Amino acid sequence: MRRKTTKDFDGIASDIIKMSDVSFGWPRTQNFRINIDNFSLKKGSKTLLVGPSGSGKSTFLSLLCGIIVPLKGNIDILNVNIVKLSNSARDKFRVENIGVIFQMFNLLPYGTVMDNVLLPLSFAQQRRERVGRTEEQAINEASSILNALGLDRVLFTGPASALSVGQQQRVAAARALIGTPPLVVADEPISALDYEHQKRFLDLLFHQIEKTSTTLLMVSHDRCIGSLFDDVLELGDVVTLRG
Repeated sequence: MRRKTTKDFDGIASDIIKMSDVSFGWPRTQNFRINIDNFSLKKGSKTLLVGPSGSGKSTFLSLLCGIIVPLKGNIDILNVNIVKLSNSARDKFRVENIGVIFQMFNLLPYGTVMDNVLLPLSFAQQRRERVGRTEEQAINEASSILNALGLDRVLFTGPASALSVGQQQRVAAARALIGTPPLVVADEPISALDYEHQKRFLDLLFHQIEKTSTTLLMVSHDRCIGSLFDDVLELGDVVTLRG
């Protein structure tokens, strides 16, 4: 169900994601199969994909990010068919081009806030080069993103485990955004917040991604936030489950 029409960005409607004829099932498991006939996403768009628990959201995101590979079909990200990449090449492609905000945030609990935000730059050369080659440049960029997301500077050198849920959420978002990956994928990142805090976080996140024309795909069970996005899709219209 579409609530809004995706905008044409810079006057050109170009796809950052194309999935076609995708089928996946766990080995030796006959009672679960996910199928995706066609799915595409426009560059620079903010899209919400909604669906209840058990509807295949996690499997869909794992396929999209190249964490798992389909039994058949094509998954093109930035005109690269990630299905045809080796495991190591697919991992490298993901860390360079996709910033992921996990549902449970997956922060290093005993690392500092700054350690967590800078972590992707240790593995992603292109993202590192975008923020600068020196440690000072990387720290300055991380600080700028954290400030923009409303995190108090006094927390930057403290452990992530000492933060509130809302603060951890912002650190996870900053980690996904640093180095301006062209695509950010968010898996239920606001499920622990009430509507007002959800809206505040999304306003801050949208402000950041719009500065760099980053594409955002957020998966959620909550339709109430749909009006904040360019486009809202029902997962059931994208994914067919057999179980």
